[in-house]
Amino acid sequence: MQNIFVGNLATDTTEQTLRTLFEAFGEVLSVKMVPDRDTTVPRGFAFIEMSSDAEAQAAIKGVNGTVIDGRQVNVNEARPKEINGNIVHEGMRRHRDHRY
Repeated sequence: MQNIFVGNLATDTTEQTLRTLFEAFGEVLSVKMVPDRDTTVPRGFAFIEMSSDAEAQAAIKGVNGTVIDGRQVNVNEARPKEINGNIVHEGMRRHRDHRY
């Protein structure tokens, strides 16, 4: 299983559009578009989870640089998020510092 990052998406790109595009390379387990917290408008990137590493690598090579809904997208392997120099692993959530 491999997680893929897709960047530079148009705001009108849908999860179904991405699912259909990536299914040409193999089984797509999930598509998660990231919305803006305040407006709920997509922020222009998404994460695609594929069942096979080989299929994911083929999708990365096949989709990277293509035009989706008028925008040239950047596609690569998703990396763990870093917060203040610390890697946040899948399943961890970011909590704000509360000062009393």
